[in-house]
Parts: sequence; C-alpha cells; structure tokens
Amino acid sequence: MFDWNDLRHFLALARCGSMGAAAHSLGVDQSTVQRRIAALEKSIGQTLVERRSGSYALTSQGELLLADAEQVEKAVDALQRRMMALDGTGQGHIRVASLVTVGQRIISSGFIERFHDLHPGITVEMLMGQRVADLARGEADIAIRGGGDGGSDALIGMKLVDLPWGIYASRDFIARHGKPHDAEDIGCFAYVELTDELEKLPAAQWMQGHARGAPIAARCGNVPSAVLAVKAGAGLAALPTVHAVREDELVCVLGPFPELAYPLYLFVHKDLRRAPRISAFFEFCQRELKPVLLTGAMRPSLALSR
Repeated sequence: MFDWNDLRHFLALARCGSMGAAAHSLGVDQSTVQRRIAALEKSIGQTLVERRSGSYALTSQGELLLADAEQVEKAVDALQRRMMALDGTGQGHIRVASLVTVGQRIISSGFIERFHDLHPGITVEMLMGQRVADLARGEADIAIRGGGDGGSDALIGMKLVDLPWGIYASRDFIARHGKPHDAEDIGCFAYVELTDELEKLPAAQWMQGHARGAPIAARCGNVPSAVLAVKAGAGLAALPTVHAVREDELVCVLGPFPELAYPLYLFVHKDLRRAPRISAFFEFCQRELKPVLLTGAMRPSLALSR
C-alpha cells in the first residue's frame, strides 16, 4: 500500500521536471524527494520516472499514474478544506501567500502581532515569493495578490487597495542627467526594465511603451532589486510608491498615475471562507490592512493599543 506523501512528491516531480525544483516547491531536500519516489515505485512495482538530458521525465507507467494521482490530490485537498471549515474552535494555523514586498510590509508593520493579540489561538505563517500559490492544491490558505478573478471560480476575492505607481529616479541620477518633464521625455533616459511577472503589470507596460528605443540600464524581476538599481543611479523605473517613498535617495519624477495603479486582492478558497480562523483573519484584513499596504503602518488607534 502506498503512502499519500509519496504520491505528493511524485506529483511535484512530474510538474517541476527536476529533483531540485520539486524539493523547493515542497520545502524539503532533494534526497527526500528521491526517497519518496523510490518508495512509491517499490510499493507498486513499476518505474515511474527516468533521467533524460539532465531532467526527469515520466515513463509510460508514470504517465498512467499521473491522472489518478491528480484526482487523489484533489480529493485530499477537498477533505482538508472541509475539515478546516468544520473546525469550530477558531484556533489553529493559517498560511498566507504573498509577494515578498507585500509580506515584508505586513510583517514589519506589526500587523501579524496585532492580529495575534486579538486571536491568540491562531498562528499566521507568511509564505513570500514571486510564484502564485495554488489555493485549490492547498499550497496556502489565503493569498494576497493582484488581479480580480483569482484565476479560478473556486476562489472568493476581496479587493484590499489600489497601489499607486510612479516613475522614479535617484537624486544622483537627476543631478547627472536631469529628469523627464512629461511622459514624452522618458525615451531620452536610461531605464530599469521590469521582467518576469512584473512585466505584465500596467506600470511596466506603460514604461516600456514610453521608453521604446531608450537604453536599458538593468532588468529586474522583482521590486526590491528594481529599487536597488534605481538607488544606484542606473536610470528611471516604474515603482510602487509604497516602497519608493521610504527611500530618501529616490524622487518621483512623474506621477503617480491613476491608470498605473495595481489592485491587490485577498483570495481564499470558497470551501474555507466560513472556517472560523479564516473568517477572523479575512475580516481583520478587511478592516485594517489597507493603511498597512499604503503607508507601512497600522491605524494609529491600533498601533497605540499594542
């Protein structure tokens, strides 16, 4: 009889294609993934994966198992959500997925500490990264991210805030090169291009359109690295004001522009929305998270009561 955890590691390897990536997605080391896959193969007497050109691929037996394993995964995830929803204690653990910059802002503001003061039986774990957590697969209980649809009909979303974006440069860059007086001037200056997931944002696309033909000084796939590049004098960049205003070296040379605002939403699987501990966190976010995301601070009344 096989172990569900063995199947979970098999699914991770099938999706990631490498032991290292599968281990990272599961939060374990590569030897654990290898051991789990070997245990699963031994239990069913079949070879499920094989090494090909530096990566791993499913054998024909592995392909046959994959669809059934995914159905088992969905059933286990649904069972776990229902068990959490039926837990009437209002206590336990919550995993909240967010971008690194958003998670850092939440933690540094004392938001989690204040929530714990009100709900001492609930612990909150922040899962921060660029990758979008799959709530349907149980990768997190709650997600804070952009976009209004959540990517699935199974998710319930609540808008938190529109994060304003502007065009920034360092004081040193302005002293050496000047600054744009309007959007049409942007193409005369070197700029920092936003890549990966960031390039899909309205601000990144707007900047690329106006900077067409301008020299690209750096390419950055996350906001913290873009902030560092601009602080170093690399060039102009579209940045969220919530991060840039805290940097004395940076100056907003254009904007913020309403059309570049990035909406942040709180998402939860519909099966979990009424789970007591999820509801408690959801409602606390609805009341108190907006000022944290915009200014990095709790409301004065809450900050003083800590």
